[in-house]
Amino acid sequence: MAVPGSRQELLAAVSTTFNRLWDDLARVPKARAREASMQGHMAGSMMSPADLVAYLIGWNELVLKWLDRDDRGEAIDFPETGFKWNELGPLAQKFYADHDALDWPERLERLRTVKEQLVSTISNRSNDELYGKGWYGKWTKGRMIQFNTASPYANARARIRKWLKAQECTQQHL
Repeated sequence: MAVPGSRQELLAAVSTTFNRLWDDLARVPKARAREASMQGHMAGSMMSPADLVAYLIGWNELVLKWLDRDDRGEAIDFPETGFKWNELGPLAQKFYADHDALDWPERLERLRTVKEQLVSTISNRSNDELYGKGWYGKWTKGRMIQFNTASPYANARARIRKWLKAQECTQQHL
């Protein structure tokens, strides 16, 4: 998928990648959603499909936090207060822990809800606000949103598809 350069392209990228991911998440058996059997976000770690969804929720909520703070004229701690860009593995672990109390259906619903909030806030912003100037260094607001929503959705989909395929192979050998 091409890199979005307008609000409409960003909305299309978010929706398309999310919908594809959503279809694959629907194939994850609820009984196996917390099985830590896929490569985690930190070297040498393992995670579950539920952890992956928690990670996506965390990033989506973080993007909303950035936008809200920016709207209020407040400083933004990129990527998150207490974390640097070279500490994304520990940030992922924080996201897993933040959503640990949610069961699989609750995580899926929370992910869908936060994605809808992102679509709403993107829809309410102009092309100029999203792509007219740098927001974080050379990156525009639209590009930062895309980096932390549509791109992770596509990455998560690849991880889930690989996990599902491995589960199918395991089932065939039993």
